Amino acid sequence: MTEKPTQEMSFEQAMAELEKVLGQLERGDVALDESIALYERGAALKTRCETKLKEAEEKVAAITLDGDGNPTGATPVKGL
Repeated sequence: MTEKPTQEMSFEQAMAELEKVLGQLERGDVALDESIALYERGAALKTRCETKLKEAEEKVAAITLDGDGNPTGATPVKGL
């Protein structure tokens, strides 16, 4: 498990680490204190994934199409 701050992780990095965390928790072969730390890390990773997905959805929603259905560019989304 890396200790890279979740705010610096891409969606793919956060998802890969979240899968590892879940695997460790599901096996149940870690001490209680470590399980709690893993759960906290997993919660932070889940939040990061949700944030990155929301950002992507907002960017996709901002793309405008011309009369032929071709993208004409993106309208800036407030806050991004």
